[in-house]
Amino acid sequence: MEIVVPLDLPSIAEVLSRTPATLRTLLLGLPDSWTRIDEGPETWSPFDIVGHLIDGEETDWMVRARIILAAEGDRRFPPFDRFRHLGSNSGAALSELLDRFGELRSRNLTDLAELRLKPRDLRRTGVHPEFGEVTLAQLLATWVTHDLTHLSQIARVMAKRHRDEVGPWKAYLPLLER
Repeated sequence: MEIVVPLDLPSIAEVLSRTPATLRTLLLGLPDSWTRIDEGPETWSPFDIVGHLIDGEETDWMVRARIILAAEGDRRFPPFDRFRHLGSNSGAALSELLDRFGELRSRNLTDLAELRLKPRDLRRTGVHPEFGEVTLAQLLATWVTHDLTHLSQIARVMAKRHRDEVGPWKAYLPLLER
């Protein structure tokens, strides 16, 4: 039986606020052999993932929240380009991306807090280009889950760097098989 926990905005904001520092601690100062490694063609490196997270801060989460909360107007979300970062960050240093992500996240969390959301606001809806009608609660739950998914992805990509070197311990490291 799955446990359903009601949306807790303060704890969501707390987790979201920790992602930039977590990424900085994990990635800053590592050589490209750790931060530019991926899982093969059409997969993302930790560097790429940070760029993708920046795109979400710029064009997804709060943009869509504002659309949902707007008093009037079209409730349809513009499509999110999940691959925009691949072209826009090619010459950037990882430290620059980490700084940019931290700044954007801080600003977005300040903006989120200033909305002073009430339970009725969380039930308001917008229209996702693929999924149709979605609530603000679903958007916010997805935002924090998206962060955690990409943190997990970064750990998986980095762990696979030594997939063959771990020898028989691979049997106890299921992350290497995902």
